[in-house]
Order: sequence, then C-alpha cells, then structure tokens
Amino acid sequence: MTTEPTATSGTPSDLSSDTAPTGIPDALDRLLAALELREVDGWGPRGEDDLWRGDSVPGPGRRVYGGQVLAQALLACGRTVTDDRLPHSLHAYFLREGALESPIDFAVERLRDGRSFSARRTHAIQGGRPILSLTASFQVDQPGYEHAVPAPEGVPAPEDVPSAIETLRDLDHPAARFWSHESAFDLRHVGGSVYLGPDPDPSPTQQVWVRARHEIASDDLLLHRALLAFACDQMMLEPVLRQAGRSWLDVGSSVPMASLDHAMWFHRDARADDWLLYVQESPGAQGGRGLGMSRVYDRGGALVATIAQEGMIRLPA
Repeated sequence: MTTEPTATSGTPSDLSSDTAPTGIPDALDRLLAALELREVDGWGPRGEDDLWRGDSVPGPGRRVYGGQVLAQALLACGRTVTDDRLPHSLHAYFLREGALESPIDFAVERLRDGRSFSARRTHAIQGGRPILSLTASFQVDQPGYEHAVPAPEGVPAPEDVPSAIETLRDLDHPAARFWSHESAFDLRHVGGSVYLGPDPDPSPTQQVWVRARHEIASDDLLLHRALLAFACDQMMLEPVLRQAGRSWLDVGSSVPMASLDHAMWFHRDARADDWLLYVQESPGAQGGRGLGMSRVYDRGGALVATIAQEGMIRLPA
C-alpha cells in the first residue's frame, strides 16, 4: 500500500485477518460493540467539552478501516444532539492511517443548535494526531416537498444475485478470507464483482445489493445511519476500478489506493439489516484521483441516501 498519509480506505488486497475462532462474537456483533462509544467526562480545561472513545475491529490491510472511523465519528456527533434530530449530511476527510491496537478519541465541537438544525464537528484523534475530520448536520423531522430520481427497473432481486461471501468463502487468499468471514455485511454485485478479476466489459457503473449479515436488535436510527456509512466505504471506488479494467487483486500492488474524502446525504430512514441497492457510477478520474458516487434505494424503491467519495487511485495513464 501507499505510504502517503492519506489514511484509511476500504481496499481488500493485503489483508491478514483470518476466520474468527468458534465461540467468539461474529463480525457484525464485533462491529456493533466497537460502535458503542465510551464518554470521557470533564477532559477539557473547564470540563465543558464532549469527548468519546472507541476501539477498532479487525480491518483491511492491518490498519483501521476508514468506514469504521467514519461511523464512529458520526455517532460521537449524534450523541451530543437531542433524540429528535438525525443526521441529514456529513462531510469528512481521511487524513492518516489508524492503528488497530490503540483506541480512537473523538472530540466533538457543538457548532450550532438552531430551531431545526444542529451542526457538529469532530476530529478522530489517535496518538495525538488527527486521522479523520468530520462535520455533520442534524435536523428535526419536518414535512416538505419531495422528489427523487427513481430506482432503476429490472434489477434482479438480491436472492437471485451471488453473494461475495459464497464466492470467496473457499478461496485460499487472505483478502478472500477477510471478506467472506470477517466482513459485517453481505455484498451482492449485479452482473458480477471485480474481486477476482476485471470486468470483461469495463464500465463506470455498477449495482450492488448490501445488507448486514444478520438482524440488528437496535432500532436506533442514528446507529443504522452510521452503519450505512460504514458499509459504503468498501465499494465507493469500485466503479473506477471497473472502468479501468482492473480488479481488487491489483490494489496495493500495482495500484495504490486510499480514500481521501467522503460525503453523505441521508434522505429517509433505512435499516442496515434490510436489503439496500447501491446504484453506483464514477463520473471521472484524473490526477491520480477517482470519484465515486452512489444513490442508495431501499427494496421498495425509495431513495434513502446519496454518497460521494474521492480517492487516491494511481492507475497508469
């Protein structure tokens, strides 16, 4: 992987995690435990600041997975607003890689609380240095004019699309073992993935069904939005690879790749343990960077989120 300080990314090429031993919590349960942040009281000079601390789950590339820090940062901000306000947008920059063995602190700044909106900012700090910076806005539930780009027609149901878990389960490769045993989400690529080889018909678009690997007991809508942020980071730059005629097998060897920034807009409530369709595209790539965008629909066709991410992806000209 690149040694540039571009921080965390969802690249599954150089993984070291193996199958979890029998008798310990599964991947999703371990993730949910990591998202239970601990509040640190009175840490500021006058005890007025909000500080939250979280641990990490095994991630790609022997480092903290960017989607995890993104989800934790959103949760830390959300724990400082009233329960009637949910995040409608976030904007984040990945700054440095995170170490798995050290806890991560999230210092939250309460920027504004208005009648309808609240704004928060946090930095994820590890070893005294920021590894991620995030700003999020929260809103009370309000009625208003609605419109949305409709979901595509004719998409196969997730039950009719092969799961990456099954595709990769029996392969003797550390990346395959991670995504089939250690991933908290089930991903199903319509028309085939680019895990094991390039798309024979390169295209800057793809469609992916995504769902948590089992039911989540909590009805906390903030948690489910954080889980959506976690899940999407691992595939936001895939359309760039697909268009370039590359696969995840190239990433980390001939193609250094890392997330740079991330933006999400939440339009409607959705549960991470229900099937969600990610309709993805890459509008362009240049300067060693690629842009990925995604519209997320629930199974009924409602638009629940829009996502954009730019990443460093050093493909040969």
